[in-house]
Amino acid sequence: MSKPAFLFPGQGAQTVGMGRALVESTPPAKEVFDRAAQIVGYDLLSICLNGPAEKLDSTVYSQPALFVTSIAALEWLKANKPDVYNSCQAAAGLSLGEYTALVFAGVMSFEDGLRVVQERGRAMQDASDAVPSGMISILGLDADKIEKACDDARADGEVLQIANYLCPGNIVVSGHKGACERVADFATKAGAMKTIPLAVAGAFHTPLMQPAVERLKKALGAITLNKPRFPVISNVDAYPHEESGEIRDLLVKQVVSPVQWESSIRKMLSHGHTPFWEIGPGRVLRGLLKRIDRKAETDAVDC
Repeated sequence: MSKPAFLFPGQGAQTVGMGRALVESTPPAKEVFDRAAQIVGYDLLSICLNGPAEKLDSTVYSQPALFVTSIAALEWLKANKPDVYNSCQAAAGLSLGEYTALVFAGVMSFEDGLRVVQERGRAMQDASDAVPSGMISILGLDADKIEKACDDARADGEVLQIANYLCPGNIVVSGHKGACERVADFATKAGAMKTIPLAVAGAFHTPLMQPAVERLKKALGAITLNKPRFPVISNVDAYPHEESGEIRDLLVKQVVSPVQWESSIRKMLSHGHTPFWEIGPGRVLRGLLKRIDRKAETDAVDC
């Protein structure tokens, strides 16, 4: 029996030109960007379509841009494949993508979700600007060896820890800039196939994002959260939650906690969810899914 689940991408999936096919073919998708411009106070669609890439990649712009493009992709799906749109029985989003999932599940309105995402992006950018830091993807090494590499690379007082458990053989660490540079050498010596510095502003999903916590807590406290229409898996603990206070607390905790993406996907697989639809820019989530379960059935709304 089909139990479709939707997956929503996070920061890093953005690319100049995203959203063009959506707004050119589907008026409701264009309306999403028009509504967004009124909320954020600038022409978000123009940045998505024309960049420049340096601006789109900035946390301040990339988070609202990805959120709105993914919501526009849902409008395309609703207009062109309404049976699929109405079939979703669970959802998850990678970091930022969790907000898209929660909006689709009816937990928060599009307008409220965008306001929170805009403040989240600003707060995380400010926290990143305060301390030189970064993230690095480590391929082909298990978590125990990566934790040992972090211990070896970390100097006194530095933060360096696993930030994203993406899939077998793909784990991201995050922390102070110098520690990230050193851990690449330690991971390579431990047998890693490859290490890839990520083009992000700072050490997301670590205590270095603590300065963003109070601002995000205030933004979330100003909006109404409803019971989800279907389960939305939390990045923090890989479980769905229904109580509004719990959802709010976990969204705040998310910015300083590791993303449990592999566990989230396994949770949905264990409950028989299939097929998985990636809704938003890029193909990252389909690739991770296949690394977790190569037999998993996937489809997408490309942007």
